[in-house]
Amino acid sequence: MISIVSLLVVLALSILVTRIATVALTHTGLARESAKFQARSAFTGVGFTTNESEKVVNHPIRRRILLLLMLLGNAGVVTAVSSLILSFVDLNSSVAMLWRVILLVSGLVLLWSLAASQWMDRHLSNIVSKALKRYTNLKIQDFAKLLHLAGDYQVTELQVKADDWLAGRALAELGLRQEGIMVLGITRSNGDYLGAPDGATEVTADDVLILYGRATVMRDLDERKRGFTGNMAHHQRMLDQKKIERQEKEQMSSR
Repeated sequence: MISIVSLLVVLALSILVTRIATVALTHTGLARESAKFQARSAFTGVGFTTNESEKVVNHPIRRRILLLLMLLGNAGVVTAVSSLILSFVDLNSSVAMLWRVILLVSGLVLLWSLAASQWMDRHLSNIVSKALKRYTNLKIQDFAKLLHLAGDYQVTELQVKADDWLAGRALAELGLRQEGIMVLGITRSNGDYLGAPDGATEVTADDVLILYGRATVMRDLDERKRGFTGNMAHHQRMLDQKKIERQEKEQMSSR
């Protein structure tokens, strides 16, 4: 029984570690989906594509994060396998075997539900982000100084999927500037890069957008799907941005 509990604890810590690494990688400007994939790949040791590996290997902070993940992953996988084996040895009855299987399956289902929960992901990401900002100096100095990044503002990558709210629409139609987001560049699926795109530029599936704006808005944009709910989210973000701009003007006038 103790070995099964140990296994579930190891798996829970593994999920937490990869989630922390994902948030840390997004703070370096990596797209959230890419960061999640890189973190899981490094922790499990399954490897990743050449194009993705270049983004990591050529970046000193990302490289250190993934090296640490590899070390932790090796220890975690060995511990998990050992605990799993010990869970089912020296059993004297089929009843004991059945109870251990039920406990193991229930624990795995619970962990999977927590890992797939968007609510848990959002709140845990916020906690990790605050902890990283407070206890680390995780910044990208090359563009942080250039763009005077401060507070919630950052530069990040966003990969567009076919069902995303962004896909198949021109930048002028999307009106991202009204949400407080600027599109600095677009990397097409064939590798071509378009810097400072104009309003007539169409966003297509598999594009990677280089964005500047508030992290909370860009995180919402990354999860936004096409349809009525996506349009409503865009409208709400525009209202939020107008409120922020109004507050900023009031602060400037009071000085």
